Amino acid sequence: MPAPAFDFGPLRYEPRWLTTVLAVAGIVLTFLLGEWQTGRAAYKQDLQQRLDELSRAPALGVGATPLSADQTLLRRVEVRGTFDDRYTVFLDNRIYKHQPGYYVATPLRISGSDPGVGNTGQNAGGLYVLVNRGWVAANPDRSLPQAPAPSGEQRIEGIALEYSERFLELSTKIAEGQVWQNLGLERYRQATRLELQPFVIQQQGVAPDGLVRDWPRPDLKRNTHLAYAFQWYALSLAILVYYLVTHVKRRPPIRQ
Repeated sequence: MPAPAFDFGPLRYEPRWLTTVLAVAGIVLTFLLGEWQTGRAAYKQDLQQRLDELSRAPALGVGATPLSADQTLLRRVEVRGTFDDRYTVFLDNRIYKHQPGYYVATPLRISGSDPGVGNTGQNAGGLYVLVNRGWVAANPDRSLPQAPAPSGEQRIEGIALEYSERFLELSTKIAEGQVWQNLGLERYRQATRLELQPFVIQQQGVAPDGLVRDWPRPDLKRNTHLAYAFQWYALSLAILVYYLVTHVKRRPPIRQ
């Protein structure tokens, strides 16, 4: 059964069931996708504000007591301890100002931690936290650069971040400072047999090690979500305009 036509002054609306249903479905779907992207942008904006607030908050002291990730992630932290260079790892394919290099991560034995804390065996000896100390340029021959950790007790400040669990490449020669792609907490624990806090400290400030600590501001891609939202809203509008152009026509003049 054909759909009824409607007259609006000099215009006539002549809907067709199939195209009308498809147009309504397309408009609703694209509009909802635009709303979803707008909501994601608002969430990222709230998260960015939280990051900014945490960056201004007083630093949380990391001591000899194990902490949970929920207590520390994205917060400014400070800790005192001694680096153990035997278990330094080099995180490969880190680019700084278009130059290839590595992030250098070294475990820090937390001052005051009980030597009995941690796994028993060769590497027993207290509680550690892994510190991403900064960036170093790669050598042209791909040999590992020299990046020894400062000796003696150090005071480290930085941001507590998650371990990265993806694409871990693990060598059996961890004590020699082998190249890894990413860091996984459990794999690093298994490799070193150290007891670790469940986060990595992204070190900030100046230290006598020659590493670059020009960390990029986290990009939460809020503007990307807004761009996607604009595209979905524009598509929704385009469907509506196309539908009206093809279904609303000027009425033929009435002949006397």
